[in-house]
Amino acid sequence: MRETGGTSMLQNQPQRHYGITSPISLAPPKDIDYIHTQKLVEAMESFGVFEDEEELNHRLVVLCKLNNLVKEWIFELGESKNLPPSVVENVGGRIFTFGSYRLGVHTKGADIDALCVAPRHVERSDFFQSFIEKLKHQEEIKNLRAVEDAYVPVVKFEFDGIEIDLVFARLPVQTVSDNLDLRDDSRLRSLDIRCIRSLNGCRVTDEILHLVPNKENFQLTLRAIKLWAKRRGIYSNMLGFLGGVSWAMLVARTCQLHPNALASTLVHKFFLIFSKWEWPNPVLLKQPEENNLNLPVWDPRVNPSDRYHVMPIITPAYPQQNSTYNVSTSTRAVVVEELKHGLAVTNEILQGRSDWPKLFEQPNFFQKYKHYIVLTASTYTEEHHLEWVGLVESKIRVLVGNLERNEFINIAHVNPQSFPGNQEHCKQSRYVSMWFLGIIFRKLESAESTKIDLTYDIQSFTDAVYRQANNINMLKEGMKIETAYVKRKHLHYFLPAGTLQKRKKQSMLNISQNASGLRCKRASSNESLNSSRDNHSRTPYNSSSLSMISKLDTSTAEMERNATIWRTNGANNREKMTHVPVSPVSKGISIPVIGSKMEAAVAIRTSGAPSDCTIPTVIGRNAISQLTTCFVQGHHELSGTQITNSKSAAPKRPHSPASKECSKRSKDREKVGFGGRNRLISSIDTSRSQRLCSEELPDSSSPVPTNGIRIIKRSIRLTLNQ
Repeated sequence: MRETGGTSMLQNQPQRHYGITSPISLAPPKDIDYIHTQKLVEAMESFGVFEDEEELNHRLVVLCKLNNLVKEWIFELGESKNLPPSVVENVGGRIFTFGSYRLGVHTKGADIDALCVAPRHVERSDFFQSFIEKLKHQEEIKNLRAVEDAYVPVVKFEFDGIEIDLVFARLPVQTVSDNLDLRDDSRLRSLDIRCIRSLNGCRVTDEILHLVPNKENFQLTLRAIKLWAKRRGIYSNMLGFLGGVSWAMLVARTCQLHPNALASTLVHKFFLIFSKWEWPNPVLLKQPEENNLNLPVWDPRVNPSDRYHVMPIITPAYPQQNSTYNVSTSTRAVVVEELKHGLAVTNEILQGRSDWPKLFEQPNFFQKYKHYIVLTASTYTEEHHLEWVGLVESKIRVLVGNLERNEFINIAHVNPQSFPGNQEHCKQSRYVSMWFLGIIFRKLESAESTKIDLTYDIQSFTDAVYRQANNINMLKEGMKIETAYVKRKHLHYFLPAGTLQKRKKQSMLNISQNASGLRCKRASSNESLNSSRDNHSRTPYNSSSLSMISKLDTSTAEMERNATIWRTNGANNREKMTHVPVSPVSKGISIPVIGSKMEAAVAIRTSGAPSDCTIPTVIGRNAISQLTTCFVQGHHELSGTQITNSKSAAPKRPHSPASKECSKRSKDREKVGFGGRNRLISSIDTSRSQRLCSEELPDSSSPVPTNGIRIIKRSIRLTLNQ
């Protein structure tokens, strides 16, 4: 029997201690665990998560060729710099891999994250000049592009069909040998910050593999969790969810706590542990060690800004950083809800009441909420569109942060998937991408009528995007951002019916469970965000309150009311607000909130780039405005309200931009305590305050040179009547 053999083998092997605590269980796997694990593998195979032997060998060949190119380039560079022949012959240089490929969990068609390590005579400018020139002469290399001004500078290219993201690090040594160990902290001495960031990917990946008890079980479990996270729409570090390294560390911690468990058990334990985790207690794979290199590390006892991280998962390699810096209260709420759903499904699977494919079913984002904000990025050319979409997407988390700090919004949930524009969108701009944000408004308890002004939230986001584009000279003619408020029943004007009706039948089967989880999240978020207003900080959710609120019997059936959608047509230096009745009898929009019913009128004024940005002045109906035409077909009456100046708009909510929040909050917020298993007990020297692995949000209030381009302002106002 497998169980007997496994038990005997484990008894003969000394158990190594992993992690910062002792394991929860050392129980060996049972026969049923092998059966469940085999079924899990079979369920994953249909999603293409495993590469065949031929594809794996092809990757090895490509990496070998790339490694030879690097050595050849470093050798030639040494000769051109007149190094002694004896030195040139031994300078070395090599390629390291990191990320999903190094962890052994990459999928079919996935790219490879790689690091080029060079000796001291090679400058970073050489990498972005002479090495790129060498790559250009290789027939197998296509789509070569350099991103030298990125947070971690990178060269991207396709090598014989394999996409490569190559970063660079220069070590202060004369020779880079093939057996170089990057886990040695002394390698970081005397390096510039860009080299440290480049090395950090490899160092973290290698440390994770070193800290798990069984690599095969870890890899299979991580494959399952990554597939689940992508299918459930919570895999995106850029948009404020969790990225690959964060999921890897959570799985690694699960393996440390259950060192002898198989993948099927580990998947279940993963959901069990982290659906109940008391955030913002950090997840640590090892205790931080003393180091005299004086690099900035994550430590909320020393760094005030670290106290506002709502879901900290700390990298194990020095300098330790929070890999989930971008997570906000909204995205954390979404992730925790999905973890609880995963726990419920795996409970059913292990009890024999369901199968593994159910874990990987996709939710219907467009049936989950009643209110949405549509964000549209458009350009005239495909080349410009790729650049523009990348920038806009990288800043969407700023918009989410702005919205969730609004006192009338509980949850702002962005769908990581972008969608192409339809024919109406593309009449003016040929290339259009759309993102959708689900919104949950908070309950109004006393006020009979409240005006919600989203102008500041939207405008500060668009200003940040245009400012960034202007600073890096990216802005081109036709690059635009549009926003619109849409109710769920009007999403068909933006998306094809197939997308909206996807998995509708399954959604109906699970509607009770989903609605219960959503009510729980709404109430919990309301309590958390109300508290955060008082403390000027992001307050974590109270797990005991969640369990209590989830038992409340609140009706999920809300009466559908008709919508009044306001659109803008800007022309002749004048902003005109047009009232478009979707239904002849509509005067408001139903905003379902726990325990109350409210009516809302939505007003939108278009918003463009700040007047100080150099962009084309294309005046007239934008892509969203054009969409209004199809809304009003068949209606013979339009009513409107003229807005002559900004003072007529609802007053703006008094809060600072995202980039200023942290310094203000730190004066009022008490230090976050660390309890239980994950208490930080070692003192860490952080003499420098500049963090390595976090991106500073742009200050939307900072001045930018004026170029005389007109501003088209957008205002979104909602009037809520109790």
